[in-house]
Amino acid sequence: MYMRRCLQLARLGWQGAPPNPMVGAVLVCDGRIIGEGYHRRCGEAHAEVNAINSVRQPELISHSTIYVSLEPCAHYGKTPPCTQLIIDRKIPRVVVGCQDPFARVDGRGITMLRDAGIDVTVGVLEEECLWLNRRFITFHTMGRPYITLKWAQSKDGFIDSERNNSTIPPVTFSTSTTQALVHQLRAENESIVVGHGTWELDKPSLTVRHWHGRNPLRFVIGHTIKGETRGINSDVKWVKSPEALVKELAESGVQTLLVEGGAQTLQSFIDAGLWDEARIETATFNLNEGVKAPRIEGREGEKLLIDGNSIRFIYKIS
Repeated sequence: MYMRRCLQLARLGWQGAPPNPMVGAVLVCDGRIIGEGYHRRCGEAHAEVNAINSVRQPELISHSTIYVSLEPCAHYGKTPPCTQLIIDRKIPRVVVGCQDPFARVDGRGITMLRDAGIDVTVGVLEEECLWLNRRFITFHTMGRPYITLKWAQSKDGFIDSERNNSTIPPVTFSTSTTQALVHQLRAENESIVVGHGTWELDKPSLTVRHWHGRNPLRFVIGHTIKGETRGINSDVKWVKSPEALVKELAESGVQTLLVEGGAQTLQSFIDAGLWDEARIETATFNLNEGVKAPRIEGREGEKLLIDGNSIRFIYKIS
């Protein structure tokens, strides 16, 4: 019950915490929650600090259990280590959802607490805690950003009509509501990419306009001229291939990538095995002909029905 509350709190940091993980913490004394907090924003106080600071009767802290969805940090970063705070406040018991795979933590926080004589339990709702921070965990265990594919299609599986010039507008599959959700998805990702065909035909802005949040870094996968990466304006960068983009993002510490199309670009990520989840919106009408949607196989996830359109999620089977 208390770990589920930690997860609820952690989710509140979905926009401010990245690239740090989302973390929630709850302090319990004699079966009563006396303090709780979450990591609000990267560079600011961690969940454990906010939970401890929220306690109105500080004398109860040394008689409490602290529940935290992710292993407390054991290093000095932008803030001091939470493990030392827990030790200093003489909290006798710590319950951890899952271990932190970040190289500077990765079990060190748990060891530090146990060496200080604190009773530590690890693995409560572990799968849920790992899933919540799957983007952060993918980056630190696989050395690449978490990659989300996104496309909209007709009921009969076409992603667009056949177009050969920019005077022909793309087919609109999304409703005003689902379009806003796409912009929310952009706000949740640090970077975004389309293929050169989509860029040249549509000149998409790839920004967050119908949602609150930061614009992602923008990339286009395109051709090269005389061995040079084709240039474009200062805030949209061209790269040679999915592999080159993923490598560049990983080296820059960018943890998330949204792939928006077109069909060839999406399929190239799928064929290279460079994806983690796909978000597929299906409209209520048929096109009968056009550009076929990408081919993808994986674990079926949640399904939504919004304004008549269905949105389903597919997850890569590792």
